[in-house]
Amino acid sequence: MLSYAYIGGFVLLAALLHAGWNAMLHGNGDRLLSMTWMSVAIAAVSTVVILFVPLPARAAWPYIITSGLVHIAYNVSLVRSYRRSDLAQAYPIARGSSPLFVTLGAALFADEAIGPLHALGIVMISGGIITIALQGRQVSGKGVLAAVMTGVIIAFYTVIDGIGVRLSGGQALSYTAWMFLFYWLMPILFVARRGLAALLTPLRTAPRTTGISMIGGLVSLAAYGIVIWALQQGAIGAVSALRETSVVFAVLIGRLFLQETVNAKRWLACVIVAGGAVCLGL
Repeated sequence: MLSYAYIGGFVLLAALLHAGWNAMLHGNGDRLLSMTWMSVAIAAVSTVVILFVPLPARAAWPYIITSGLVHIAYNVSLVRSYRRSDLAQAYPIARGSSPLFVTLGAALFADEAIGPLHALGIVMISGGIITIALQGRQVSGKGVLAAVMTGVIIAFYTVIDGIGVRLSGGQALSYTAWMFLFYWLMPILFVARRGLAALLTPLRTAPRTTGISMIGGLVSLAAYGIVIWALQQGAIGAVSALRETSVVFAVLIGRLFLQETVNAKRWLACVIVAGGAVCLGL
């Protein structure tokens, strides 16, 4: 088994990539169109990959199928959430709460035990992320409930992938590619809702925006591919907590590249998250 520090380094890279593609897509007005072109890029690469890798073990297939469908449901839910301001404000709560749900799910369904230091790290990361999310924001009870439910969905597919990839016969890349093959459903759903012209016209009228979306999809693919590899190697709850440090990277990217203001409380929350990451690496 690889060390937590080694695995954690790659998961932090995945978190940085996750924050990066979110920053790239920050200004896109049509989230459904953007998510669809992201999905096209992800599914296209996955289609090529499956031609060159062995099949996952038979035991992993129920998890691949379930995870693929849950990811599509999550994508659609995420797009809808951006239309509701209270949920858009509360959404980072989902990223902070999901590691706690993942840890509980891993204990119940994957028979994972976690030590006191790693448990402290997960609590510090979740607490710090939620603190970042709530700073200066009035979030309704309905928004918080919706965000927590989103965290449950994130935890659901994370636990599924954590168990499934371990049953894949060491085929993390193949597992990832076959799971992301379900992303071909996104353009099908888009065309059914808006028509083929609405999907293809931006290739001519807004090629830069479409290209950014597709690049974001490739970055997203790399980010979650690393996470699935890490889930095969390490504790599911710890990996999930480290992954959600992407919220902190987003704060740093906003400060360095978007000239956003970061107050002392938010910096303190970032330090707490960083301390939690150190605990997971020990």
